[in-house]
Amino acid sequence: MSERESMPYDVVIVGAGPAGLSAAIRLKQLAAEKGGDIAVCVLEKGSEVGAHILSGAVIDPRSLDDLIPDWREKGCPLAEVPVNDNQHWILTKKKRFSMPHLFTPGFMHNKGTYTGSLGNLCRWLAGQAEELGVEIFPGFAAAEVLYNDDGSVKGVATGDMGVARDGSHKSDYQPGLELHAKYTFFSEGARGHLTRQLVDRFNLRADCEPQVYGLGIKELWDIKPENHAAGRVIHTQGWPLSETGSNGGGFLYHQANGQVALGYVTWLNYSNPYLSPFQEMQRWKTHPAIASILEGGKRVSYGARAISDGGYQSVPKLVMPGAALIGDCAGFLNVPRIKGTHTAMMSGIMAAHAAYDAVLSQRQSDELVAYTEAYDQSWVKKELSVVRNVLPLVEKFGEGFGTILAGINMWLESWGIRMPFTMKHHPDHQSLWRKDQVQPIAYPKPDGVLTFDRLSSVFISNTNHEEDQPVHLTLGNPDIPVEYDLPMYDEPAQRYCPAGVYEIVGEEEGNPKFVINAQNCVHCKTCDIKDPTQNIVWVVPEGGGGPNYPNM
Repeated sequence: MSERESMPYDVVIVGAGPAGLSAAIRLKQLAAEKGGDIAVCVLEKGSEVGAHILSGAVIDPRSLDDLIPDWREKGCPLAEVPVNDNQHWILTKKKRFSMPHLFTPGFMHNKGTYTGSLGNLCRWLAGQAEELGVEIFPGFAAAEVLYNDDGSVKGVATGDMGVARDGSHKSDYQPGLELHAKYTFFSEGARGHLTRQLVDRFNLRADCEPQVYGLGIKELWDIKPENHAAGRVIHTQGWPLSETGSNGGGFLYHQANGQVALGYVTWLNYSNPYLSPFQEMQRWKTHPAIASILEGGKRVSYGARAISDGGYQSVPKLVMPGAALIGDCAGFLNVPRIKGTHTAMMSGIMAAHAAYDAVLSQRQSDELVAYTEAYDQSWVKKELSVVRNVLPLVEKFGEGFGTILAGINMWLESWGIRMPFTMKHHPDHQSLWRKDQVQPIAYPKPDGVLTFDRLSSVFISNTNHEEDQPVHLTLGNPDIPVEYDLPMYDEPAQRYCPAGVYEIVGEEEGNPKFVINAQNCVHCKTCDIKDPTQNIVWVVPEGGGGPNYPNM
């Protein structure tokens, strides 16, 4: 058996998202400003930087201004479309009602923000990082956490390549590579599989609420010029999720080149096991106000990903010996603003300052306490604190009354009147009702023009996995889907997955089997989150596999 080679670095960063790239850039900036080189590498499981990045996105440039003050003059693609029109719609089945700006606090108005592709922003940030000397390795998935003898994090190992489904080595087999670091940053995004292990090993959630999630499903459309208004941003709430008492909302952003990015976020605390977030998104497009914008247009891309919605009270302990959590794997999303890029980037910047000072002081493998201290004093924590009760209020009191209470709460908090309570969260996998307690949902068939099926959607996400490799969607107990989930919930994995990965076959013949079509997986992590028995655990496939999102 081949021995794994190892490479030493000062800082290893897992994930080339906005947080990871911001950390890498700031580390090199500090070295250039203060003297003393620092060796930094970034691992990215996607085939290229940006391949697995998906967001709306409307971005507050606050952290980008801090990181690269002249980004607008440097050709950053985000600068192309500033937001100039912000609208919030409340939808019923056939009508829409606009919420006046005066009803919402100023931070909800999107003043000074930009709309564009987060994937393209990350590609640009990667270029800036490489110019500073950061080593970026796309197509290499961090598959294992490495530990020192004292239990501190030593680094990570990439997954072996060329392993067959039965575990044997194919002719192109290559063992993984070990990357050793004085400090390792985990920037895996929502529900990162290594982050999940670290949280358990170091008990990082001992003093916080459970993380909760939404599933964001996005499409990119080319639309008719007369329907396009670059810089217009629309958010919706209400229909169609209001019909099942579930929560979430839609977005439609008019971006560059005559395109709109549109999508729908379903909070994964829904209770009806027959609900399909994918189908809810397709239904949402049929609303007259949305359909009129898309009329005559063409869908060009599709994708999905989970979003960490817990906010302030769900941020875990951010450090452990030798490592730190940054970005969405820790969960810095501002839910009512639907923005987390600026807070994720700042988490990476703060962690970089702490790691640089530690390395310069000849330290390694200890806890970067300076990072948590910086977070505690930061505008990031303050911003999340102001909106900490919004999601729980809507969840507890419903879309109507809950939204009113959340609005009042935000106004008071923004005026400096802090509410004397912080509401709790409940794990998403515990919220499903039994199938005999609910009504099945009959979704309309797709028309292939405005609405589509899952498989044709996955096709335009450019998703690809080497078929002869171990299945990366693992089951703790292979009997649970058929013996428990099917009779109890009609196996909800058939519906919550936005890529058609899971099916029950042979049920009509009385011999049901649970089938996993792992090659369809878009790496959204919904199954890892929503599976009611937590029996499905997502692990990384071979590096380079998964979606390849262009302009998302």
